[in-house]
Amino acid sequence: MGLFTGLLTLPLAPVRGVTRLAEVLTEQAEARLYDPGRIAAEMEEVADAAAAGEITQEEAAAREEDLIRRLNEGRARRERAGG
Repeated sequence: MGLFTGLLTLPLAPVRGVTRLAEVLTEQAEARLYDPGRIAAEMEEVADAAAAGEITQEEAAAREEDLIRRLNEGRARRERAGG
């Protein structure tokens, strides 16, 4: 980037910084959302809640289905990123 272009785009620097921050936060949130270890822990919580009678079997099945979907989506994202 030349000096002239740098000076002209200088007012946009805060916007670029905020945009980059949003990208980093999104990446971190998605990493946590699709983390297999976190999903496994949530599966255990669902099983424990169902066993304790805190949720119905139907609710447990729905939550487990969502967790499996997240696990599969996380695997697909990692494959796309790696391949």
